[in-house]
Amino acid sequence: MPKLLIADDHPLFRAALRAAADDAAPGVVTREAETLADVLAQLEAEDDVDLVLLDLHMPGNHGLAGLAAIRAQFPAVAVVLVSANEDPRVVRRALDHGVAGYIPKSAGLDELRAAIRSVLACEHWLPPALRGAVARACSAPEDTELAARLASLTPQQFRVLSLVAEGLLNKQIADRLDVQERTVKAHMSAIFDKLGARNRTHAGVILRRLEINDPAQRVTAD
Repeated sequence: MPKLLIADDHPLFRAALRAAADDAAPGVVTREAETLADVLAQLEAEDDVDLVLLDLHMPGNHGLAGLAAIRAQFPAVAVVLVSANEDPRVVRRALDHGVAGYIPKSAGLDELRAAIRSVLACEHWLPPALRGAVARACSAPEDTELAARLASLTPQQFRVLSLVAEGLLNKQIADRLDVQERTVKAHMSAIFDKLGARNRTHAGVILRRLEINDPAQRVTAD
């Protein structure tokens, strides 16, 4: 039976996704997570997850950074992004970074079921209302290049890069990952080379290019 991980911090929407998954794939095994850290921990603990339904703006996730982290560390797991953001340019960027599908939070149950069913059948899925606009949205060269550079990192190198972006020093990263500091330095050298980064600050800036503003926060702020 397929195994899904539903990653969203809103209980009602998690319930809707669970109901859609149950209808789309009877017997499906579902797990839930409310933060990106929980998502990564569950994927580390269970090596048979087939699909992650990932909220684009859940706690700990900053735009496409969560997608990139999962793709780098668990490349066999398919990821579908779930978001209230329906900007075709954002969807295009997500596709460039390896997403298997994109579900708008405005979708009804029929659309949710169709999306889950398609991705579990190893197909890509986009909402019908957005397919034309996404097809017309050209990939930005910098996004394509960034996706390729991030994809070249090993899982451990991506973990190190993520901690660098959080502002941790080499000793702190070594303690967090339970490795020697010279191992972290070796990873940093490889990261600089693969990303074309001048230093650790520049490497963190490169990763933060994946950040996407949450439209819901802008509405709240207004």
